[in-house]
Amino acid sequence: MRRVGEVVRVAQNVAVVRSPDDGYPDIGTGVVDENLDDLGRIVDVFGPVDRPYLAVSPGEDVHLPALVGTKLYAR
Repeated sequence: MRRVGEVVRVAQNVAVVRSPDDGYPDIGTGVVDENLDDLGRIVDVFGPVDRPYLAVSPGEDVHLPALVGTKLYAR
């Protein structure tokens, strides 16, 4: 598994994840938490090139506000 980043906020029904560096998975990649629970898919990349933000669309039954502070990983 590859670390995607940490959820820093929730906005417009997506989790905003801060990437730890300039390497990030492709749009459409599924993301999981450290327990390997499926949380959603990357739908957008934005912000500074050296440390971008990723927008993650949640899967069903995912409570977005509870994800703030959670580290996410690429499946």
